[in-house]
Amino acid sequence: MQDTQSKPQGLPHHAGSSRRQVLKQIAAVAAGTIAAGPALAQAKFTMKIAISIPDSHPTTAALKAACAEIGKESGGRLTIDVYPNGQLGSDTDTVSQVRSGAIDFVCTAGTIWGNLVPVTSINTVAFAFPDYATVWKAMDGDLGAHMRAAFDKVNLVAVGKVFDHGFRQITHASKPIATPKDLAGMKIRVPASPILTSLFKGLDASPATVPIGELYTALQTKVVDGQENALPTIDATKLYEVQKFCSYTSHVWDCFTLVGNKRSWGALPDDLKALATRILDAHALKQRAAHETLNASLEAKLKGAGMQFNKVDGKPFRDMLQKSGYYAEWQKKFGPEAWALLEKYSGNLA
Repeated sequence: MQDTQSKPQGLPHHAGSSRRQVLKQIAAVAAGTIAAGPALAQAKFTMKIAISIPDSHPTTAALKAACAEIGKESGGRLTIDVYPNGQLGSDTDTVSQVRSGAIDFVCTAGTIWGNLVPVTSINTVAFAFPDYATVWKAMDGDLGAHMRAAFDKVNLVAVGKVFDHGFRQITHASKPIATPKDLAGMKIRVPASPILTSLFKGLDASPATVPIGELYTALQTKVVDGQENALPTIDATKLYEVQKFCSYTSHVWDCFTLVGNKRSWGALPDDLKALATRILDAHALKQRAAHETLNASLEAKLKGAGMQFNKVDGKPFRDMLQKSGYYAEWQKKFGPEAWALLEKYSGNLA
């Protein structure tokens, strides 16, 4: 008679060995993950920062000091080398290189970053900031946060607080600038910046783009009559040797922002990112203080080198820009959200 009793239901005889195999695989993956953690923590990273200004400028000096401290505090796990004076190329070249990942960071001005991410040059709207108290409220506040976030759209990341690049003053080889009429037809060097080009066109000057590394020669050979930069830059690039007059227009305030390739920055362990950011922030604050101290002492030094200084009333310049449509144009280009954030600190501009 056929046995109709059911056999006990359960796993096939080979199921136990399969299960053991799966558990071994899971354990192996877990062990590999655990091993990778310490391995990543002990990995060493080397990165490069490009900057177009010389070693003697407070920003370059601050970056070098910060990177030395980062190397020391990380126990050599993170080495960041600073290449000053345009060694790795012009601002335009190095911005392209950081986007491609050929270099890790570029530290340059909002006027330059604005070519790639327009809103990052909103701080250079003419006569927006009356003083440093207003500048730092804006840049360490909501306006600065909005500008920094915009780098994400082009796969870049702003790291650390911004460095002070100063209020820009106009220099000329043969005359002081006292009123807007003095700028009529003047061949003035500006960086590769649409907003500064627009500003000086609005004042009837003839702006020309010249890389900072070629500026001294361009002034010496009269390719341009004058230029505009903050006093520490005028000093660091020795422009006092080829410019006699410096007019305190303070028409624009600019900053240098350290911006990294998002992939390069993202490859760092979180603890190294936190360490680097903390140290860069601390040195940015030191740089701001050093820039302010240097700026206060430079007039006497540059006078000793033969420069003559004059103070300028900015109102006629601002009124002329208002009439030329400069503010209305840039309000439209930056858009209502960014412009409202700027005017939160500057007051009404357009």
